[in-house]
Amino acid sequence: MRHYPTSGNRLATVARRVLLLAALGFVPVAAQAYVGPGLGAGAIAAVLGVLGSIFLALFAVIYYPIKRMLKKRKKATPVEIVGDSAEE
Repeated sequence: MRHYPTSGNRLATVARRVLLLAALGFVPVAAQAYVGPGLGAGAIAAVLGVLGSIFLALFAVIYYPIKRMLKKRKKATPVEIVGDSAEE
């Protein structure tokens, strides 16, 4: 006599099967491809280019408003002229 899982147990069985299939997707297999030095250097350059552009974008978003604020603050402070002969 075969035992059929109940509905609660059936969900666990389906979840185990889905997890097993997902885990099998991560099993490495031999790739039938050659990655030469040109493709490797190009891939590294592309990754560094993307990371560099993200860094520069964040730098611009953070730095330029601060720079503008400091420039306004510097203009707002009165400058005392020492040795002005017109006031004597």
